Amino acid sequence: MSSTVTPTRGRFRGGAGLGLVAWLAGIVFFLPIAWMALTSFHSEADAATNPPSFGAALTLDGYREFFGAGGGASPWPSLINSTVASVVSTLLVLLLALPAAYALSIRPVRKWTDVLFFFLSTKMLPVVAGLLPIYLFAKNAGMLDNIWLLVLLYTSMNLPIAVWMMHSFLAEVPVAVIEAAQIDGARLPTVLTRVVAPIALPGIAATALICFIFSWNELLFARVLTGVVAETAPVFLTGFITSQGLFLAKVCAASLVISLPVLAAGFAAQDKLVQGLSLGAVK
Repeated sequence: MSSTVTPTRGRFRGGAGLGLVAWLAGIVFFLPIAWMALTSFHSEADAATNPPSFGAALTLDGYREFFGAGGGASPWPSLINSTVASVVSTLLVLLLALPAAYALSIRPVRKWTDVLFFFLSTKMLPVVAGLLPIYLFAKNAGMLDNIWLLVLLYTSMNLPIAVWMMHSFLAEVPVAVIEAAQIDGARLPTVLTRVVAPIALPGIAATALICFIFSWNELLFARVLTGVVAETAPVFLTGFITSQGLFLAKVCAASLVISLPVLAAGFAAQDKLVQGLSLGAVK
């Protein structure tokens, strides 16, 4: 009798232990965000105290200054630029990555593993190493401070990752379904949009979310290649850091507001993200 109870208790204790570890890890990752949110509601004097003043009075001054109530610059042009660059580049990445992943997974080309390695090798070059050539190209082409230059850069930066991700997702699509559609007379565009895309929708959503996050958070190229017209939200955020000090509350408020689109997109697509990551898992 004890031999049947002991393994059950062991599995229960193991599951409870893993659950406790997961909760502790979640709390550890959540604490910096909670700290940032609390600091954003403090005055600059209270935010700069060491140790922090947890019981300090709450205020919305940081958010008022972020939105230009104190005579500062408005954040809306930067937020719009980030939205345009992130959304348009993500759509272009999906448009290019879907047929590429189809060719490498469902209808594999010769030496498709070498092709995938080539895509991955493009991410091995440090971003800062390509900054000067890209700057000189943008300057000679008259594209400095142009939002469409960022769209082009973000598309090229995220495309290798998208092809790698979607390759594993499309590999799970049954080939028999595609062959049945082709027998019925469906051409490649129809197969991609009517057959492959609906089946691999969770994987496509996961890829789109990751590309959107990478584009939204990119700072180096946006900082060097933009000025006033094409300034993005991360660049606008760095403008609150001054040599005079007392900027912590404003930076926390700006960081929280700028992070909201990414958090909202992740929360809205969490089901698709989990399904997509599971779809590409090794069985």
